[in-house]
Amino acid sequence: MSELHELSLKELAKALQNKTVSARETSEHFLARAKAHASLIAASNPFEQGSRGAQDASCGAFVSFNEAYTLKQADLSDQRIAKGQARALEGVPIAHKDIFVTKDFPTTAGSKMLEGYCSPFDASVVTQLEDAGMVNMGKLNCDEFAMGSSNENSAWGAVKNPWDTSRVAGGSSGGSAAAVALGLCPAATGTDTGGSIRQPASFCGITGIKPTYGRASRYGMIAYASSLDQAGPMAKSAEDCAMLLSAMCGPDPERDSTSLDTPKEDFTRSLGDDIKGLRIGIPKEFFSDGLHAEVRQAVELALKELVALGAQLVPIELPKTELSIPVYYILAPAEASSNLSRFDGVKFGFRAKEFKDLDEMYRKTRTEGFGQEVKKRIMIGTYVLSHGYYDAYYLQAQKIRRMIANDFQEAFKRCDVIAGPVTPQVAWKIGEQNTDPLANYLADIFTLPASLAGLPAMSVPCGFGAANMPVGLQMIGNYLKESQLLNVAHQFQLATDWHQRALGESQ
Repeated sequence: MSELHELSLKELAKALQNKTVSARETSEHFLARAKAHASLIAASNPFEQGSRGAQDASCGAFVSFNEAYTLKQADLSDQRIAKGQARALEGVPIAHKDIFVTKDFPTTAGSKMLEGYCSPFDASVVTQLEDAGMVNMGKLNCDEFAMGSSNENSAWGAVKNPWDTSRVAGGSSGGSAAAVALGLCPAATGTDTGGSIRQPASFCGITGIKPTYGRASRYGMIAYASSLDQAGPMAKSAEDCAMLLSAMCGPDPERDSTSLDTPKEDFTRSLGDDIKGLRIGIPKEFFSDGLHAEVRQAVELALKELVALGAQLVPIELPKTELSIPVYYILAPAEASSNLSRFDGVKFGFRAKEFKDLDEMYRKTRTEGFGQEVKKRIMIGTYVLSHGYYDAYYLQAQKIRRMIANDFQEAFKRCDVIAGPVTPQVAWKIGEQNTDPLANYLADIFTLPASLAGLPAMSVPCGFGAANMPVGLQMIGNYLKESQLLNVAHQFQLATDWHQRALGESQ
């Protein structure tokens, strides 16, 4: 049998249920890999001494472990397997982005503001995956409060790209992408507000999907922009993601008012469907002059592969694509300024040590506790919501958001799936764009439209670009069409091996 970290999720689940390997052995294997990469930063952790804030020496992926809890879960899975009561993903380890609250691991959202915070409950997504039998092996680094496109904004240090540790892993779910790419965990959760699953998946050469907004419960997911945030899985393949998404999604009306009243679905059911005759829309706006030549080449070759499988390419237009950046960077900061007002140092989290009165305590706490990018977005959001600017900025942005969604619906009259690049370029060098925040924002130009429209979208490895860094193919589906989207990706991966390339194996 291959090394455990080389197996697909399906293969690993089958090996566990066939008792080829035990859940405890599996968890110990992945914990050993994760901890072998970790040089621990001293910090308070009530669950495991010294492991809160673990900084991975090669990529900075994990921020906390609780080995005793992980192995206890694994032992319970072994007992269920022995009794013939195994669930779909019994004993398979998973790690969670540090934006999902967890009872048995600290939750910081990558921020000093929440250092040492322990939630009294688990996020719905965490609970649903555990109910499917998965074993929680730790928490993963992310941009502070999920604000960033490079994962350089975490209070616990930047996440480094496993393909080239001098480059970014992408954000904000960079820890999740890097951990899966390195084989430190077989799967991970991420969140996508403006591309935070798809972009790091593309940069690190793995597969990730953002489902339709409302498919996965946001309960227990620390909010950045509530009308945009959505949870999704990150793994090696589309088949892996389909298995994970089946467990993650489902209605949660009592705890999440934005949860869709849509029954749980088996997203693996359509993975064998033929894609002959499938119409793939190619938006001209996604192939503009800003797209780097090597990324364009990789994506165009991927599209040719889909044509060889029987799909047909249909030219379409998404004319409001360029407006997605100003619209997003008005709406998301506006929602962030409201959501993050709760972090004031009064009830929980970080509090400044020296202050004269309540106003100064608020001011110093928020100044010292938040990082620069978070403070920038709070200030922008507060400005656009202020008297005299609300109508001029926020309301106008909401109107254009509706127009962007309408553009997609017009396009879907002519096609079944939309495809193009995830980002204009491959992962850049760490620190390279820190002096030019606009360059970071422009990296989201192709992912933002689907997020603003609330559509399902995913990234699939499709080749390599400059410096032999991974390139992702983005595919966007219509509302609730995740099964179709995953099948197209699966058929592509059956015909290619980009998702199976080992680190350093680009050609």
